[in-house]
Amino acid sequence: MKKSRSAGCSGFQKLNHSRRDMLRVGSLTGLGISLGNVLRTEAAQKDFVSKEGTAKSVIQIILPGGIAAQETWNPKPEAPLEYRGPFGFHKTPIPGIKVGEMWPEIAKVADKVCVVRSVVGNIPDHGLATYNMITGQKPSQAIKHPSVGAVVNHEFGPRKGLPAYIGVPDVSGVAGAGTGYLSEKYGSFGVGGDPADGDNFQVRDLRLPNGVDMEAFSDRKTIRSLVNEQFRKLESNQAALETMDSYYDQAYAMISSQAVRDAFDMSKESEAMKEKYGMGKFLERKTYGTSLGSVAGGRMLLARRLVEAGARFVSLQYGAWDNHVQLREEYERQMPSFDHALAALINDLDERGMLDSTLIWVASEFGRTPKINASAGRDHWSRVFSIGMAGGGLNRGLFYGDSDATSSDPSKDAVPLCDLHSTIYKCIGINSQKELMAAGERPIEIVDEGKPVDALIA
Repeated sequence: MKKSRSAGCSGFQKLNHSRRDMLRVGSLTGLGISLGNVLRTEAAQKDFVSKEGTAKSVIQIILPGGIAAQETWNPKPEAPLEYRGPFGFHKTPIPGIKVGEMWPEIAKVADKVCVVRSVVGNIPDHGLATYNMITGQKPSQAIKHPSVGAVVNHEFGPRKGLPAYIGVPDVSGVAGAGTGYLSEKYGSFGVGGDPADGDNFQVRDLRLPNGVDMEAFSDRKTIRSLVNEQFRKLESNQAALETMDSYYDQAYAMISSQAVRDAFDMSKESEAMKEKYGMGKFLERKTYGTSLGSVAGGRMLLARRLVEAGARFVSLQYGAWDNHVQLREEYERQMPSFDHALAALINDLDERGMLDSTLIWVASEFGRTPKINASAGRDHWSRVFSIGMAGGGLNRGLFYGDSDATSSDPSKDAVPLCDLHSTIYKCIGINSQKELMAAGERPIEIVDEGKPVDALIA
């Protein structure tokens, strides 16, 4: 019987099908605020100045569904078989440190990564846990929080004509990946097309319509500015107009810049470089089907091109990891391309002198149960799991913390998610205790109670 590729529990499948439009125009209240109110609010607000840190750029790699630490960052070869799982391990250049059997290439670059093997969460639900991972905040009925990418966009803005926050191909449907209480203008720019298409990859809205040259486009931008100015005099909802203005300005900057268009142009990469990332390899059904190497490798290669050109925060997704059943088969299918592409990305950035200024963050909403279940899979487990990172000012070759012998609980140096996010923000140059202003004059800390784990930082 042919196995469906829509793997995962019902909650994970529902999450995958609940996408919303990135370009939905939001509005913020706040009309009629007096100068006195503004000054009083500013005085009460913790307003730390954000200054570019060691992580000039971030590449966030989301593995939806939750990968198992036992098969990846933290295998337990001495545990009983029902806990150890179906795979062995690879030794790394770091004495005593092992990674999963499906990661031969990542094993070779272990001395360049920084892994936290004792992350503590408390949410076993896909959507809510993803929100927690992407925002650094626990879900609330009272307020929606901005993603890390949106906060970076808010604090630093675009660089060299590129949007500050880019989704590859699009992350608008990821729980928590939106702007929350911030303006929609800080949302992600979804490239639309998939870099897995190679030279046929196209970015939506990055080409002028047929019959419109750059001079005419510039004239139309000027006309639009004049019309918008008249609307601004009549329209009470300034936030909506400012959001639309930011979209127009971003589109104009991108279309009019050859350097920006070149950054998205995958045809400018050599065949040797594409092969290095695994493009064209790792066919989904071994001898035919989609090249998973083109999916994982293409997206990571584009991410490298974008941060090299100036993008601050690039977020991408790969695979589906809600493996309640047949974990071995799914890892054998999906992991080789990821292993190959991630190792290539780390080495490529390092060879270009960019790894120390680019933070790679492999995000997974939670881990998997200590014991293999009756369906040869693992279920949801948030009490302890692993998060892999590299570069951006983090220590190289550090495997921090650990879980116990059965991967049930932290055994040393537990790291709550809020502390993980505070550490990431510190590398970026943002104090996570800074308060941003939500509607209704509500100052809200970027991360509640989090404090950086200094042992992770070089």
